[in-house]
Amino acid sequence: MGLWLIVFATICLCFSIRGLLNLVSPPPPSSSSSSLLPPGPFRVPIIGNLIWLSRSLSELEPILRKLHAKYGPIVTLPIGSRPAIFIADRSMAHQALIQNGLVFSDRPKALATEQILNSDQHNIISASYGPIWRLLRRNLASEMLHPARIRSFSSIRKWVLDLLVTRLKDDSKSSNPVRVKDHIQYAMFCLLVFLCFGDKLDDKQIKDIERVQRNILLSLKRFKMLNFWPAITRVLLRNKWKKFLQIKQEQKDVLIPLIRARKKLKEERLNQEQADDDDDNDNDDNNETDENIVSYVDTLLDLEWHGEKRKLSEGEMVSICSEFLNAGTDATSTALQWTLACLVKYPHIQQKLVDEIRDVLGEREHEEVKEEDLSKMPYLKAVILEGLRRHPPSHFVLPHAVSKDLVFNNYLVPKNGSLNFMVAEMGWDPKVWENPMEFRPERFLSTEKNEGETFDITGSKEIKMMPFGVGRRMCPGYLLALLHLEYYVANLVSNFEWKACDDVDLSEKEEFTTVMKHPLQVRLWPRF
Repeated sequence: MGLWLIVFATICLCFSIRGLLNLVSPPPPSSSSSSLLPPGPFRVPIIGNLIWLSRSLSELEPILRKLHAKYGPIVTLPIGSRPAIFIADRSMAHQALIQNGLVFSDRPKALATEQILNSDQHNIISASYGPIWRLLRRNLASEMLHPARIRSFSSIRKWVLDLLVTRLKDDSKSSNPVRVKDHIQYAMFCLLVFLCFGDKLDDKQIKDIERVQRNILLSLKRFKMLNFWPAITRVLLRNKWKKFLQIKQEQKDVLIPLIRARKKLKEERLNQEQADDDDDNDNDDNNETDENIVSYVDTLLDLEWHGEKRKLSEGEMVSICSEFLNAGTDATSTALQWTLACLVKYPHIQQKLVDEIRDVLGEREHEEVKEEDLSKMPYLKAVILEGLRRHPPSHFVLPHAVSKDLVFNNYLVPKNGSLNFMVAEMGWDPKVWENPMEFRPERFLSTEKNEGETFDITGSKEIKMMPFGVGRRMCPGYLLALLHLEYYVANLVSNFEWKACDDVDLSEKEEFTTVMKHPLQVRLWPRF
């Protein structure tokens, strides 16, 4: 009798474990092909999934390099309950994102915590490839990224430049080295806050927005374990869930009043226009003042979701504004720091850039490098592109997903999986770039053979680097980002001679956004 009880208990345990494994690591979806998932390390059910889920992409990067060396350019890791496929080959990336962009342009279903942060995937970054994404991206492209609109913000970029230069000058007067990161992040954040909310907020308001935004970014890692069986963690880890929801609420408490203020101002303007039909205000985009400039929030107030017959909720606008602030600030400030670090590390490159700036400015040598001057500075553009190639602000683009199960390069790519493209590896490919780990802007300068051609950063014909992604989900603001990088690098180098305190360490600290292992500290000498 005891033996049969043991057998029965064993059978029950086996079925229980099988059901548990199917829940945690479901089998690959059915496919007409006999293809299997791309190769990867041995899977340890439950424990292995938890280990991979707990790690950030930057922590996985050195592991992935070893796996690619062993298995080839495409590998699989079981992260949580979904297979995560990692592609390190630029040709395969081109085949997926450019040649088969329609199929590879979706996003994975958001995790439980992410759904709260992005209002159930109601923002550009996380939205599925469909009407929500099209509406929001079209609005951003036509209202904020149109060339005329970008020109209208030139006075704001100048205001931020003056702010940054003043802070750097004041800091450089002390005997201590200047910590560049703090000043650049603050300046870029001020710029994006103005573009988002249309007002020059005071320092306390800026700091409050910066604090809640930073907390949101840090929460992605801090509360990652909540995504493993959310129905269970909501009970077992209810205090941790409470803390997470509190962080989201703090963000709403700071951003919603700014959204409401903008809505009130817009209503007052409409009422004034209706009351005054003889208004003679100049409507030229280039002459917009701070009072009537169009902010990102303004463009969101009148949007309506297709098929739902309703406007965006305040919570949805908070999520959309949050991605606008984060995407525009972190990537640009990180790329700007890396570029300046390279100019400090290699003084001869900095001097060559200064010479070009002086040649273009001529008698205006002590004045601002204006935006119209940038097109005359090919070496500046080469410096920016080389900085993005050698030190991309993130080593991975945001995860992609396929709209249906398919076979790609003889491997199964399941609809419930995610595809991750290794940006840094593609930009360092020795088959494309000679001595790829060197910082050498000259590689982007036109030669007599291809004079007049410009480097295609969109990767439409061939992917050589992809710091902004490529294809249909490429960052829509990449041209604005390039403008900001060129404008601020040119003016910072024009205003100051950048010198190293010690040897500049260009190694990287592994975080969600790639940052320097040792923050750049310099001595600044005003050039005039």
